[in-house]
Amino acid sequence: MMDRAALRLILLGVFLISASSQPVKKKQKVDIYSFYINSTVTSRYATTVITSRVANTVNESQEIQFEVKIPKNAFISKFRMTIEGKIYDGVVKEKQEAQQQYSRAVSRGESAGLIKSVGRTLEDFKTSVTVAALSKVTFELTYEELLKRRLGKYELLINAQPMQPVADFKMDVHIQEKPGISFLEVKGDLSTGDLADAIKTTRADKDAWVTFYPTRDQQTKCKSCGENGLNGDMLITYDVERPNHVGEVMVSNGYFVHYFAPSDVPRIPKNVVFIIDRSGSMNGRKMEQTRLALLKILSDLDEDDHFGLITFDSEVDTWKNELLKATKENLETAKSFVKEIRDRGATDINAAVLAGVDMINRHPREGTASILILLTDGDPTSGETNKEMIMANVKEAIGLKFPLYCLGFGYDVNFDFLTKMSLENGGVARRIYEDSDADLQLQGFYDEVAVPLLTDIQLKYTGGTNLTKTSFSLYFNGSEIVVSGQITDNSVESFTTEVIAVSKGSNVTYQETVMAKDPSDVPAENEDFMPRLWAYLTVKQILERQVLLKGQEKEDEKKEALKLSLKYQFVTSLTSMVVTKPQDDEVEVADKPKEGGEEPRPPVPGYSQYHFSQPGLLGPPGVLGPPSHRRLTFKHGRLGLPMMVGRPRPHPAPHHDDSDMLISRYEFDQLYLLFGLGQIPTIPRESADAVLPTMSIPRVGRNRFLLPSAGQSKPLCFEVPVPQKLRLLQDSASELSMNGLFMTRRQGFSKIAFHYKTNHHLTINTSSIRYQDGQSHVEFLWDQEPTQHNTEGVSLILRCNEMDVTMGNISVVILLHKKNGEVFLWPAVRQQPKDVSLMGILGKAEASYEEVQGSQTPTLKIMDQDVKASLEDVTDYTHPSTPVIRCWLVPFQAVMPGDISDFTVTQL
Repeated sequence: MMDRAALRLILLGVFLISASSQPVKKKQKVDIYSFYINSTVTSRYATTVITSRVANTVNESQEIQFEVKIPKNAFISKFRMTIEGKIYDGVVKEKQEAQQQYSRAVSRGESAGLIKSVGRTLEDFKTSVTVAALSKVTFELTYEELLKRRLGKYELLINAQPMQPVADFKMDVHIQEKPGISFLEVKGDLSTGDLADAIKTTRADKDAWVTFYPTRDQQTKCKSCGENGLNGDMLITYDVERPNHVGEVMVSNGYFVHYFAPSDVPRIPKNVVFIIDRSGSMNGRKMEQTRLALLKILSDLDEDDHFGLITFDSEVDTWKNELLKATKENLETAKSFVKEIRDRGATDINAAVLAGVDMINRHPREGTASILILLTDGDPTSGETNKEMIMANVKEAIGLKFPLYCLGFGYDVNFDFLTKMSLENGGVARRIYEDSDADLQLQGFYDEVAVPLLTDIQLKYTGGTNLTKTSFSLYFNGSEIVVSGQITDNSVESFTTEVIAVSKGSNVTYQETVMAKDPSDVPAENEDFMPRLWAYLTVKQILERQVLLKGQEKEDEKKEALKLSLKYQFVTSLTSMVVTKPQDDEVEVADKPKEGGEEPRPPVPGYSQYHFSQPGLLGPPGVLGPPSHRRLTFKHGRLGLPMMVGRPRPHPAPHHDDSDMLISRYEFDQLYLLFGLGQIPTIPRESADAVLPTMSIPRVGRNRFLLPSAGQSKPLCFEVPVPQKLRLLQDSASELSMNGLFMTRRQGFSKIAFHYKTNHHLTINTSSIRYQDGQSHVEFLWDQEPTQHNTEGVSLILRCNEMDVTMGNISVVILLHKKNGEVFLWPAVRQQPKDVSLMGILGKAEASYEEVQGSQTPTLKIMDQDVKASLEDVTDYTHPSTPVIRCWLVPFQAVMPGDISDFTVTQL
């Protein structure tokens, strides 16, 4: 019998992904031939899948290692190994059950697992498995996290370090937000140097896609990359539109989530007292950074704020005995005081915090918000040193009137003590890492609490049950309150939310009723995200408040968190993941690391570890053109190609052979202008059948191309009224061209051809792919196993319904779609040089436009020209998921200036 290996992990922090997969032994004899990071964010809930495929290329078995760095705030929900077709799945079990299995293995003399983790945002998950000679293994890890809003934005931080250049590396991020995405930005080391060309961002109102497909060569050329390949991060920041004061309420599958983040309320003046540890352990850089941070924070105070400064060691000193207004004169005096703070003595936390509480209590001000901020780097060593007594004293003194925020400086601080004391008093604890940017960390925390907008927030949900936290002492600008729960009656038609809060001393109420079964809330493929989000938030909050509970209440909540962890297969501090491994009698255990755990310092700054000790092309919306169609019959023209312009009929239209076809009035107008036929003829709305002058008009392609727009949420789209053969992309400098053949009166392309230099030719149709390199050639079938083929300057990677083509410095993905009984191809440019002008329909990377205000009909300003436009919902076939998005439909020549012949070819 095979034993199981227990993997147990703890994860907290900003959404940060780092993934690596590396051999334990001879790296050059292990080939990581595929590495994918796929992250889907649905209404702030992120699910990330990391898949690494590794081949043992030597004629002997050896250990293959898999290592990924995951965000502390995430829960692992799946781990799988596939070896020679056999699947080894992880199963989440209660911690004690997994530990017993592990202990039995240890008693048999088998090696034990060891995990240690202290770091800012990541925890390192590492395992290994023995793989037979010339065999392969696939590792797959999935984890989930609710993104937290800080300073007005959500962050997705992705760090990739595969430990070698990977032929088939790709990162796909898809963000879906119901209210729309207000801004999106991509930064980080992975966006520097040549890698900038490998990042492509597409926005479409409620969706955004970021793709990152670097070539093997590019993976060695970023700011922090080298011969071992990628080593850096990509930071994706974004926020959502907020048109509704009550926030965003989503309902799905008997669950709901409410995001509340109003920004249109006046700021509340604050009373803030800074309590600064100046004991001997704060000497050197700690104290210097604390002074720098305080000087910057004082400069940021608003004039109607009041503030106080307290420093302490074994004695407590105040700058002034009372809160003072943040006038220019007072701030200058305070800064002089801060510059003179020197480290000395022991640590009397009890007396210092009580002095801060007293300062606020002695100077109450109506319509303000009070905040205590404690910064310390150690345990209480003077005065009252019993931690339980200190917490009791502070809790009694504050009486839940205002929050206490505790900042723990460095690795030696008793973070559990600070966490419990802050939670008992409505605040949070934050670790300040002892690094060169500690002063910026301090300033960053203050910025998060600098602008209070509401106090005493209560959220109520008629018809809701099993709710997450619904009471909050303060809401700060740039943050967000999130509440989730279940709906008691799934048959109800509507669901009511109510928020009651205090704004500058006055009560305010927000209320809204939403439809309980709004089909537009959640995409069908993500229907299960809502119960998972609710379970994630419930478990997180239960585990956080465990330090505050006692007796039966603590046990009951712990059982509830365990039940949910097991149901949704979350790896938490209460559970372990048990994984079957092919080695007989081998057991490994990984325990969830604890914040402030055993390791005094992380081996790499900013990272924590735990390991095992054992070795645009758019399809039509279905109805062609705008609703104002008119049915018109054209006589045969000079090219002998008649057309019909018509209103969609209530019954199926008769079949049209090659001598006539149906187009929209909009398309007719564009054709008339495009081919210089003069003034557009007026067609009376009353006309059922009218005859227009004889004219020459070629066939209209029914496909629409997508053109991303810089700084705009809606892309442009356009139609190409030309014959079937299109010049899609051409780069004369690199001697590359890509041409495509439209399918007759159907979606997409039936054939796409690439030509590179003089001897590289690639032809792709809906059944096969043929590549010629001089005298030799290779052929692939779409339904075969994933395949790679590389020659000098050319890389071909066949995946499921995707063909990645890289020729020189240009990368294109050809997607095979099977939709509504049709099979067709669709091209999507993933990478092109940003400083090179390319020809062809897909040669333009993006366009810019502005909406013209005050126009009777929708008008855009494009390249200094006013252009009539219409909003259209279309299917975007440049993504495998084929989302329906909204774009501005504009005439072809508005975005593709030049002669129409520049975009056609006589042969592929």
